[in-house]
Amino acid sequence: MNVNLEYYKIFYHVAKCQSITAAAGELCISQPAVSQGLKQLELALGTELFIRTSKGVKLTNAGITLYSYVKNGYEQIQLGEKKLQEMLNMTTGEIRIGASDMTLQFYLLPYLRQYHQRYPDIKVTVTNAPTPETIEHLKDGRIDFGIVSRPFETESHLHVLPVREIQDVFVAGSKFWSYKQQMLRYEDLTTMPIICLEKRTSTRRYVDAFLAEHQIELEPEFELATSDMVVQFALQNLGIGCVVQDFARQYIETDELFILQFDTQIPKRQICVVNDERLPLSVAAGKLMELLG
Repeated sequence: MNVNLEYYKIFYHVAKCQSITAAAGELCISQPAVSQGLKQLELALGTELFIRTSKGVKLTNAGITLYSYVKNGYEQIQLGEKKLQEMLNMTTGEIRIGASDMTLQFYLLPYLRQYHQRYPDIKVTVTNAPTPETIEHLKDGRIDFGIVSRPFETESHLHVLPVREIQDVFVAGSKFWSYKQQMLRYEDLTTMPIICLEKRTSTRRYVDAFLAEHQIELEPEFELATSDMVVQFALQNLGIGCVVQDFARQYIETDELFILQFDTQIPKRQICVVNDERLPLSVAAGKLMELLG
């Protein structure tokens, strides 16, 4: 059965108002148009839906049955339109972001503050995970976009926007002060106690790959889950810490830590905003992407 949905809209308003005149007013159409719509619906369904009375109209038994279903469906459509309009007007909505400790702390947070000030009604959920896990969350559709650091595996459907450079360094505390004025070679690291991140992180992978080009493989004394812990271990003189410079900056500025100097600097890498082009962004997520870009 192929019935014009506009007839059901007319039916809903007439049944709710129990008046053709009142329904015509709500629909902003003429009374004859309402009557004609009801007639076409009754013809299509093969039954009378209303009894005309001196006070208006009254549903038949068939009309009561139909209205119980049409009412729920039509009001759900109205609710959907309302929610959609709220989303378009940025008065409701949700963003799901994936970020590592580093990208959250040294890139994303200021933008989240700006975004929240502009759109306080938008819910923001941040999933904290290393870059490889964030990329998997993105491909699985569990987040709208990720703030990640290179290196990571890219695919044709992933849109990658570089937004900031970062520098990996080796830092040490007072126990290793004798290294401060020296120009070192990376081979020297093999004789030092090394503190670094776990192998599953993009930072560890990047530094390991760089050192492998120099035929060097580190055997760390400590492998830790977060860069903040690497810095804290270095402050306690437990070894030479390998971190992104931003994590140690405040301690470098107060001379509690220093950066070891090598004959070749580790190349800088990038923080990137990544989204899956196969999955359309919500209005709320799109607004934050505009801010980040």
